[in-house]
Amino acid sequence: MKRNISLEEISDGRLYNGNDMVKADSHGCRGCFKCCTGMGNSVILDPYDVYSLQKKSGKGFPVLLAEGMAELNVVSGVILPNLKMTGEDERCVFLNQEGRCSIHDSRPGVCRLFPLGRYYENGDFKYFLQTGECTVPNRSKVKVSKWIDTPDQKKNHDFVCRWHYLLNDLEAKVDGAEDMDTAKKLNMFFLQTFFMDVYETERDFYGQFEGRIAVFEDFIQNLPK
Repeated sequence: MKRNISLEEISDGRLYNGNDMVKADSHGCRGCFKCCTGMGNSVILDPYDVYSLQKKSGKGFPVLLAEGMAELNVVSGVILPNLKMTGEDERCVFLNQEGRCSIHDSRPGVCRLFPLGRYYENGDFKYFLQTGECTVPNRSKVKVSKWIDTPDQKKNHDFVCRWHYLLNDLEAKVDGAEDMDTAKKLNMFFLQTFFMDVYETERDFYGQFEGRIAVFEDFIQNLPK
């Protein structure tokens, strides 16, 4: 989720690369799961998250949506999916009774990052440490790439950049659409292309994503001017 706020207010003032050490290691969280409750619709899913969840559960995004594991919300004019929170304490649907993540090896990118964030600039991004988010005391330094623990991190880094700037462009197009019908068509085709059409989990994600990018860009090019 984007935040329009000064880095000085929420971070230690540093920007990190994947090979840098950062004080983020919470040692298994020691029974804490505050960051898995009360998150509203902020755990936004990207296509790689959806692919990973499908690979883990055997359920495509339409099923996750129908079974109440995910939901749709409008973010900056664009319809995006997020993990659903349930109950009085708004627990993540994948948080088990012991307060542990039941999909930890396939958890979304937002969860992998925490308490880190991404700072985008000049077509790329670096990481920053959110100093007021994680309440676990005495965190240790850990290599950023080890903390994020995502396979094929170079490919994933490139994907994250591509996705971020695609969303930026889509937000501008939706905001600049001359009528509501065009904005709705953009949103519906976007949602169908990147989320509702089920991924093939036996195939590499990144190749499928590039194919869907091409389909979506072709759709935009052929929209009536």
